[in-house]
Amino acid sequence: MFKPILAPIALVVGTLALAGNAHADYPERNIQATIQWGAGGATDNVARSLTPHVEDILDTTLVLTNRPGGTGVIGMNHVMRQRPDGYNLLYGAENPQLYPLMGLADFTYDDMHAVNIIGQGLVVIAAPAESPFDSFAELLEHAQENPGELRMGGTGAGGLPSTVLAMINAVDELDVRNVTFGGDGPGITAMLGGHIDFMPLSLAAAGEQIRGGEMKGLAVVSAEELDSLQGVPPITEALPDIESFLPWGPFWGVFVHQDTPDEAKKTLTAAYEEAVANEDFQEFLQNFGAEALNLTGEEAEQYLDNWQSVTAWSMYEADADILESTPEELGIPRP
Repeated sequence: MFKPILAPIALVVGTLALAGNAHADYPERNIQATIQWGAGGATDNVARSLTPHVEDILDTTLVLTNRPGGTGVIGMNHVMRQRPDGYNLLYGAENPQLYPLMGLADFTYDDMHAVNIIGQGLVVIAAPAESPFDSFAELLEHAQENPGELRMGGTGAGGLPSTVLAMINAVDELDVRNVTFGGDGPGITAMLGGHIDFMPLSLAAAGEQIRGGEMKGLAVVSAEELDSLQGVPPITEALPDIESFLPWGPFWGVFVHQDTPDEAKKTLTAAYEEAVANEDFQEFLQNFGAEALNLTGEEAEQYLDNWQSVTAWSMYEADADILESTPEELGIPRP
């Protein structure tokens, strides 16, 4: 009498047990890792420097693939559409926190699980080595006398350069032509070729070329000079009022589908926490002009929410016309 009822129950219990054992053995094969920006940029460099340490800890291979485009939308959307089994990771930067604001997509990192917020970058406004400008103040003066003449490298709406430009225009006026690239790397290549006049970049991507004399640092987006880039003035020397938006910088993290099994999330979190703390990777970040964060769980979520709040409201106050929605409409609280 009870067999028809008990048999399905036994089958479900057995299936769950097998699934639990499968997750306990995670990872059993290579993991696919998508980098949402192009080769040679800051996100790519951070991902490729950190990954070998993760591979050693997990005893598996992470297959890295660059999927740039759409201010990172293409790469993130790809990972979100894959099976949520822990075998598809996203190495991402800060941009998704602005997607709804800019009308680029209706998702943010709230729709994924943050495995680790790896670190935060510092920002420098860079120009070709042969640039006639030796400081951002000189460039700003020229741009105001010749509006629309200078070419600024960008990575699309909501990217680091467009956010910095919005901050600048919130306290002054900088009228330039935007030339869009698929990431820091292609932008730097264009600058070295003399195809653009300047570009706000993460110090992680541009520091070595500036220190090596291949590019020129006009200003660091900071209220103080940086030890890692001495001789480059803080942007507050040219724009004292911009200090209200500082400190600010891009960040990098690793994410998985929200529905990834808990055991896989725990395994990945522990592996990345150990990898980011690795002495060699810490040295890499320091030399790269970045600050280690190594945030997981609630701390990672709080960081993401705070960054979104500060940046969204800064952009809104700078130029609400460039936004598809207001922070208030999206329920983003004021910082």
